[in-house]
Amino acid sequence: MRVSVLVENSGSEDRKDLSPEFGLSLHIENNGQNILFDTGTSGVFADNAEKMGIDISAVKVAVLSHHHFDHGGGLARFLEVNNGAKIYLRACPDQGHTFKAFGFLKRFIGIDVDLLERHADRFVMIDKPVEITPDVVLLTDLSGQNPRPKGNDHLWVRRDGQLIHDPFEHELEMVVKEPDGLVVFTGCSHSGILNMIDAAITRFPDQPVKAVFGGFHLIGNPLLKSMAGTRSEVEAIGREMLTRSIATVFSGHCTGDKAFAVLKGVMGETLQPFSTGSSVQV
Repeated sequence: MRVSVLVENSGSEDRKDLSPEFGLSLHIENNGQNILFDTGTSGVFADNAEKMGIDISAVKVAVLSHHHFDHGGGLARFLEVNNGAKIYLRACPDQGHTFKAFGFLKRFIGIDVDLLERHADRFVMIDKPVEITPDVVLLTDLSGQNPRPKGNDHLWVRRDGQLIHDPFEHELEMVVKEPDGLVVFTGCSHSGILNMIDAAITRFPDQPVKAVFGGFHLIGNPLLKSMAGTRSEVEAIGREMLTRSIATVFSGHCTGDKAFAVLKGVMGETLQPFSTGSSVQV
């Protein structure tokens, strides 16, 4: 399997021709399958893909990890350049996804719901686990015994006319089954990265997790680039991930630089960064 990062917050010296942005989009090639996981904030993912030699029109299936703009903001561009792929996302009863901070800052952070209605034939709303292509499964039961990231405290949704803390019933994860283990894709891990890894292990108890890709939402306030939680709390997450015997954990985007450094101190070479233009074989 080859995983290519079409867009992420950071760029690299090796690929100055590519444009980073606050968001995430991954392209996965596996056994002849071309899968798009998230679309970043804008159409930049498609521009970068062209420069990387990746044909977005050849994508056979797309997945949206959750209903936030930095993962689904590029949906309109995807629909322009790809005429056939179904796009899977969770059915969501909530509206008005909102970021609130400092007691006065309020910003809409959802996706264009009108787009979902105008292209209803392209979207597949799910509310339970589903195999979207052979050995590629979407999981929706992401609850668990581990805490959710404290960065979620700034995230709200509108339900029944009132703003409530986002329960993240619009989040899913993607698991790809390979002969030598599972590869887990988590988007932002608002449900908690440990809970999401455990959901994959529970679903496929006889297979090891060989790799994880995603952001872990350990950034507190993105405007301040602060870390959500204390150093000891983030270190505990790293130690717990090591107990799952995962060969490699690839992380970036909403993990945040500060939290990544803390996790790296615990996890060592098991934890690897990714950036716009990265491409790895797993």
